Amino acid sequence: MIHTVHKVSLENGAKGLFIDIPDASVMSFEVNFRAGEYLVQKNKIETPHLMEHMLLGANQKYRKTKTFQAVFEKNGAFCNASTSVFDVNYQAECADFEWDRISELLFLAIDKPLFIRNEFNSELGNVKEEITLRSNNHFRHLSIVMSKEFGLLGTTDEERLERMDNVRLKDIRSHYKKTHLSSNMRFVIGGKLPPERRRYISEILENMSLLKGSGRISLPKEKPVKIDKPIKINNETVKNLYFNLDMYLKRHVTLSEFYALRLFNIIMFETTYSKVFGVARERGILYDLNSGFYKFDGNTNLYLSAQISRDNIMELLDILVKEISKVLSGKITDKDLKSAKQYALGRFELGGQTVQSIVYDYSPTFFLEEKIDSFNSQFQKRTEAVSKEQIVDITKKLFSQNVWGVGCFGNADDELMSKIYNKLSVLWK
Repeated sequence: MIHTVHKVSLENGAKGLFIDIPDASVMSFEVNFRAGEYLVQKNKIETPHLMEHMLLGANQKYRKTKTFQAVFEKNGAFCNASTSVFDVNYQAECADFEWDRISELLFLAIDKPLFIRNEFNSELGNVKEEITLRSNNHFRHLSIVMSKEFGLLGTTDEERLERMDNVRLKDIRSHYKKTHLSSNMRFVIGGKLPPERRRYISEILENMSLLKGSGRISLPKEKPVKIDKPIKINNETVKNLYFNLDMYLKRHVTLSEFYALRLFNIIMFETTYSKVFGVARERGILYDLNSGFYKFDGNTNLYLSAQISRDNIMELLDILVKEISKVLSGKITDKDLKSAKQYALGRFELGGQTVQSIVYDYSPTFFLEEKIDSFNSQFQKRTEAVSKEQIVDITKKLFSQNVWGVGCFGNADDELMSKIYNKLSVLWK
């Protein structure tokens, strides 16, 4: 979708992007505060999560969550929130005809929450149910355990449930007051946004009663370290293996490296004709594989995860080691590069079909670094510019850091885990 990006800095310190999409029939909002779990005591780790559950509820104008949600959703609008180690995000989407009404309601909720006792008690129960539900996700469990072994911030669901009752209503109110500062707020709003609409929303934001604060709250400096032995979480009721491989580059990739790493991921893992996943599928040893990479403060992570049987795991790793070793030795064909670029460009066009997808493309980079990656005008040019040498170079840099770890959840034993670790370790020698 054709769009224009307008970066704004408001007098109260809030900063954001207005993404004007002239043909849009919906409006999409994403609002971010550095307000995550790293800012609270470990014994009260669920404070930010409980806060975001309550914020889109009772407020100064609508005294019950049920009332506010009924008003918000009456024309099909949507709102939600999420909490991570670093951030609390609020999202909303609505039809274009009610863009002004939903703008006012969303920022009313953020600006004037009540945090009342009976809703706190209700959300304690709801969050316990949510965490119990998430604890059934074996990949999530494995990933959190591995993150802690890497020396990164992380809390298992069992620990969260144990510490839930330490949180008091006064902790919610205190955390909100400490973090929901206008200068700590960042936003990305997409839709039909001519100048008069941008002015209207800017005025709402400027007139919020949030304390200004002294700027964006800083992130913790995390330094991942190598995991020197395989992580095993044995569960005999799970008959296959939940396999996870993580590796880190202890800096952000540059823009050109980002595009090269994207093509590396496509060539190796992303398609059913890729060098690793595609071959594994062709041999009938692997149903699905998840891969990707992301940036967080001062680091870049590349990850792979899959469910696979004990009988097939070593054959998958044989393929993995063989194909990555080829890249590390500079062996990428012109055909593979061309094919990956075609796939990347096609996926980009598919991904830019909705307002929400465009907003979500811009928001991670803007919230982390306050930078704008102009996907609309530069994606094809940057993708076409990637050379085989650049892909080899970023792959070598990633593996040269020697910060990696492997783990399995399920029907694993020490002997098998040792074989898995030794098979993979040759890539870092």
